[in-house]
Amino acid sequence: MIESAKLLYVNLSDKTIRTELLPAETYRKYPGGSALGMYLLFHNIRAGTDPLSPENPLIFTVSPLTGIPISGQSRMCVTTKSPLTGTAGDSQVGGYIPAQLKANGYDAVIFTGKAETPVYLYIDKDNVELRDASHLWGKVTGDTERQIEKDLGTDKIECSLIGPAGENGVLFSNIMHRRSRANGRNGTGAVMGSKNLKGLVVKRQPPVRPADPEGMKTLTLNVKERMAANDAIADTAKNGSAGVVGAHDVEGFLPSFNWNSGVLEGARNLYGSTMRRTVLSGTETCFGCAIRCKREVTIPGKADPYYGGPEYETIATFGSYCGVNNLEDVCEANQYCNMYGMDTISCGATIAWAMDCYEKGILTKEDTDGLDLRFGNSSVYPELLKKIAYREKGIGELLSLGSVRAAKLVGKGAEELVVATKGQEWPAHMVQMKPNLAVNYAVNNFGADHQSSEHDPALMAPDDDQNWIWPNMLASFEKCDSYGVLDANKSKFALETQKYYSMMDTLCLCQFVWGPAWQMYGPQELVDYCKYGIGWDTSIEEHQEIGERRLNMMRMFNVREGFGRKDDTLPPKAFLPMPSGPNEGAHITKEDFEKALDAYYDYAGWDRETAAPKPETVKRLGLEWIYELK
Repeated sequence: MIESAKLLYVNLSDKTIRTELLPAETYRKYPGGSALGMYLLFHNIRAGTDPLSPENPLIFTVSPLTGIPISGQSRMCVTTKSPLTGTAGDSQVGGYIPAQLKANGYDAVIFTGKAETPVYLYIDKDNVELRDASHLWGKVTGDTERQIEKDLGTDKIECSLIGPAGENGVLFSNIMHRRSRANGRNGTGAVMGSKNLKGLVVKRQPPVRPADPEGMKTLTLNVKERMAANDAIADTAKNGSAGVVGAHDVEGFLPSFNWNSGVLEGARNLYGSTMRRTVLSGTETCFGCAIRCKREVTIPGKADPYYGGPEYETIATFGSYCGVNNLEDVCEANQYCNMYGMDTISCGATIAWAMDCYEKGILTKEDTDGLDLRFGNSSVYPELLKKIAYREKGIGELLSLGSVRAAKLVGKGAEELVVATKGQEWPAHMVQMKPNLAVNYAVNNFGADHQSSEHDPALMAPDDDQNWIWPNMLASFEKCDSYGVLDANKSKFALETQKYYSMMDTLCLCQFVWGPAWQMYGPQELVDYCKYGIGWDTSIEEHQEIGERRLNMMRMFNVREGFGRKDDTLPPKAFLPMPSGPNEGAHITKEDFEKALDAYYDYAGWDRETAAPKPETVKRLGLEWIYELK
């Protein structure tokens, strides 16, 4: 059963630290991760709060399942009001610190206020203290972690840290764990920096034990067979998420030249298989996970395995987005982002936007501090990334704002070149190929996100394909055998899979392992995991409701902040036909998008005009308490 959640409150302004128990009946409705983060955010923030003010809380959450040794459970959510989007901010990270936070006995850490001087929080079970971080301020993430180990006299710790980008308020700065795992979206690092908080450090403890160890063996003793039986899992273990590069390239849907094309000459240089044959020097994993999808690369003078290696999104944003097919330069850019603490999606996409502006004469060398920002010129990465991280006056300060704000300052047609929603740059999945994502990108509450719903190929898979798990929750959808179809069926598919992904972000589960359609474990096995792991008798239906409740909480937060249908939009480039490649001409229309949006609102129980949850939806999900908050 789900027991009470132990919350750790840290007031950075007056240096007080206290614990509080969240009742079990409340925790079951908001069982960790993103849902618990939203519940706590609502109770600790007023409407209209400046995201970079001391009044904006920064909340770290895990779930009741976190730390029980099985693949795909060691994830942690950070919730805050995003300085990049102004919406509910949500960001996930994997690795080891989620399991260790839970092993130390805490389900959430809530930071409020602002420290007078830089500090970090150290947790060793009941020994919790704020420690001086003045000597760490200004250091990159790797150097910070090494220094903390030296100060504590042990490497038996796990850290989540910011680098110079978070300290300097870069709006897409992130929080780094083990130098290569990131709470990477929504500018969580900038919120952390605004609080003079350098890091969260926890001491390693023995792992959490499952409620039913024998029952858990039914899920864990056949892992090798599960991996071998699923082509997608096997490829992820072999090539990491970079294995997706080849699939998108072959189809002609690899976002290139700031979304002006889906084709990049020499894209094969960026494939996961190419990385494996050339610069890959090792693999890493998260606590308890057998897949080992994390890459480590070694390139003398450019990339140290200490900082990991690039994921698919990074390869796309610093590769094809920018017209670059040099893998070594992409790996170097990835390392600088991890050192400085910057989201590789927003950072690479913002640079691609700047290159588009430069090519069109909207930005000149006078604007770029003399840097030649033409497509393909990856030699600018080291200098440009440093300028951005330190917000150096000129091009660095401009791009540190992200492409949306930068475009408004530049004008001269620059806004037409932006590819973002709600102020957040798009990840590397083209809506001409995956129209369902057109709906998801538009309605997603914290800006465009590729991990908030299942993708369209799930609707194209044959029923007898063993790589896909089709439980009853997905079997009702009509199969679709072609790209470019955007209709009410896709809207329903977007919503129902959004609910499931929303639940995974609440239970802090990796979508590569527990995804609803094609991963190592399926929805029914998650029900078993809840039973064997914590003795929770639950169902797929309860999981869907948990996910739906979290989606509606985020929507209600955004409505309170002034967001509505006017913000559920797509950028102009989303409607452009593919200009070349195997799927030349593929596109979605504005008319079909608006119809699909109406259908989504109807399915979700949201008002078509305001995009707010209807009163009956709020009541059904038990969220009336939000109306009573200020």
